[in-house]
Amino acid sequence: MPNSSSISEFLLLALADTRQLQLLHFWLLLGIYLAALLGNGLISTAVACDPRLHTPMYFFLFNLALLDLGCISTTLPKAMANALWHTRAISYAGCAAQIFFFVLFISAEYSLLTIMSYDRYVAICKPLHYGTLLGSRACATMAAAAWGTGVLNSLLHTANTFSLPLCQGNALNQFFCEIPHILKLSCSQSYLKEISLLVFSITLVSGCFAFILFSYVHVFRAVLRMPSEQGQHKAFSTCLPHLAVVSLFLSTATFAYLKPPSLSSPSLDLVVAVLYTVVPPVMNPIIYSMRNREIKQALRTLFGDTLLRHQ
Repeated sequence: MPNSSSISEFLLLALADTRQLQLLHFWLLLGIYLAALLGNGLISTAVACDPRLHTPMYFFLFNLALLDLGCISTTLPKAMANALWHTRAISYAGCAAQIFFFVLFISAEYSLLTIMSYDRYVAICKPLHYGTLLGSRACATMAAAAWGTGVLNSLLHTANTFSLPLCQGNALNQFFCEIPHILKLSCSQSYLKEISLLVFSITLVSGCFAFILFSYVHVFRAVLRMPSEQGQHKAFSTCLPHLAVVSLFLSTATFAYLKPPSLSSPSLDLVVAVLYTVVPPVMNPIIYSMRNREIKQALRTLFGDTLLRHQ
């Protein structure tokens, strides 16, 4: 049986058996990837270039867009390349790098979503203290903490996962390198340490989710007391999609990493992985920003001026 020292590459899940279906998957993934790049790229550009959007909420949206770009760029390009070139291989180092950056972006994104719920709580429930509690230094510190949490979590999981001896082959039943599928290749009980670390991480994530729910309970109570129906609609249209995305992310990611082996199957694992790795980066620009009047106005101003300068 091969061990980890003799493994030079892993074999990812083949999304299709025939060449025609492989090319179809390539174009589908390319379309999804370009949609994510366009949506998150527009948000990043608008926030960076329009001084009117230099506020805490849009600062956090800017960071969320960067994390979404990083997350989907970690998984889809390799899957597209494998579909296009009719291969399944990813190098050992490439797999380690993929896990490192994926865990980094996912962990930092969830921390940022927690911070964004606090931002909405302060804005709606404590508007007079908003400038004090969410000043520029506080926002920068919270964003740095989110990124730092991602880096630390990623280092721990990557180092622990790739320190395991592997002797169950090198085939991963997933379209990217995912920790649970690498653990299945382990040939010692030392993989229990990584499972314990995963359980600890999920516990922390659940604590963040509890904080998000606590924040939104207070937000919804405050919104329902608003005399203006327009104000209620604006608050609910911002908070409810946020809560829906967080719930989808947490439920699918928890299921992917902690589900019992009896529930594992290639098709189910693939669907769950798509729900927490591909759907949020594509949908976040629509949910959080592209319906936002200030973002739309910033983009019209930015690209309108650009077009005028080139005429």
